[in-house]
Amino acid sequence: MSPTPTFPTSTGAAKICIGIIGGLGALAGADVHGKLLRSIAAGGHASDYAVLYEQHPFQGEGRLEGGAPELAGRMLYIYDMLQRYEGAGAHCAMLPCFISHTFLHQLRIELRLPIISLMDALLAALRQNAPAARTVGVLTSDYVLGQRLFERHLEPAGYRVLYPSPQVQRDRVMEAVYGQAGLKAHDRSPGAVALLLEACRSLMAQGADLIVPGTTEIAMIASLLNVAGIPAMDSNQAYVDYALAIREQMPPQSFKIGIIGGVGPAATVDFMDKIIVNTSADRDQEHVKLIVEHNPQIPDRTANLIGDGEDPTLAIYAACKRLEANHADLIAIPCNTAHAYLQRISAQVAVPIINMLHETVHHITRHHPEHRRVGLLATSGTIQSRVYHDAAAGASFELLVPDQAHQALVMRAIYGERGIKAGYLEGECRADLMLALNHLVQAGASVVILGCTELPLLLREDAAFPLGERRIVLLDPTAILARRCVELARGGA
Repeated sequence: MSPTPTFPTSTGAAKICIGIIGGLGALAGADVHGKLLRSIAAGGHASDYAVLYEQHPFQGEGRLEGGAPELAGRMLYIYDMLQRYEGAGAHCAMLPCFISHTFLHQLRIELRLPIISLMDALLAALRQNAPAARTVGVLTSDYVLGQRLFERHLEPAGYRVLYPSPQVQRDRVMEAVYGQAGLKAHDRSPGAVALLLEACRSLMAQGADLIVPGTTEIAMIASLLNVAGIPAMDSNQAYVDYALAIREQMPPQSFKIGIIGGVGPAATVDFMDKIIVNTSADRDQEHVKLIVEHNPQIPDRTANLIGDGEDPTLAIYAACKRLEANHADLIAIPCNTAHAYLQRISAQVAVPIINMLHETVHHITRHHPEHRRVGLLATSGTIQSRVYHDAAAGASFELLVPDQAHQALVMRAIYGERGIKAGYLEGECRADLMLALNHLVQAGASVVILGCTELPLLLREDAAFPLGERRIVLLDPTAILARRCVELARGGA
């Protein structure tokens, strides 16, 4: 009999909502649900918890022998149920099914809702309730046995895992669970209990210190095995105890970077490439998750700031809210001029927006403190809004911008008929940009910010860019932003 779990101290906050995935074994799911409710009531915490439990017909519930179609259907069913629970306000979910825990890592990657690990629960129960046990006899399905689920979780913790012989596994364990008179169809079937007692005794004869049910159906009759003298754990109750004890210690979910794209389209692709390049990864799965709200229809920022163009505030805000709804952990906007609108919207967005301009100023202060004059090549909207000037307020350097004639060259390089936004990366646009760059250097700039996300498509970031007989520092704010996003993602993950 498991002890009453230790509950986290109530703080008077809103209820903790736990969702239980039913339908993967009707009787076993109901058993976990009932034990959870009884444990909550026994601890005097009925007012602190809400429990969601839904059970829908699931066609793949029958005996599973490793066939991919059945496993795929199970995955989709669980995914949809977890999505429903998340939408209903659940804080975490229980998945009372050992077969489903063979792909728990896949579910955790795709979903934000924390899923409590049944295998972690068993390990915690072994340590707490059977500290002397080192050899564990496991009664589970053929599929779970073949996937080595118990070996992967228990052997690293120092436990030896035993299974019945192949004949006992087939004629006793599988028959007791999946047979016509098995536990999936008949709660506490006497015939099934008799078969499992034989399997337990065979494991005890092999040297098992404790029997661990590896199906939630066998866990339902753990008390009957105990009465017959078998030291069997109730893995369903262990799962319940663990769920109530560790709600403050859920494993971190995969980090997701949200990107407002389309401002402009080529710069968005460039920014995504910089995230990938700046991520240390040996395989695809080690890269950071990205979600991109690619909307080229966001009104032109410069046209609004220096003329009578349509205000893009609502479009930028809506893009942020869509990323927020899709569970982005942070938002990056690879558009310098768009940062002129952040002050209007950031307070209404729950997800932090990483300010590319602030990151750029911080980078200069940290990595180039000896430079006293910093040039800015940017759109007229960025310059007239003074967002870079505001970001650099109090910094140790002076910010230089082109004069009117050279600023016109910058704008032509970006917006001209043969400019970057028109798809050109050589010729007139590059020549115009080089003239403006040289102008800033002649004015004393030793560091120059490529302050429009299109400009790094022409000139790459360079700590020693040659310009005549001089070498200057060219800074790419999108690269700085990408590195910062990766750093935050690695810290958050």
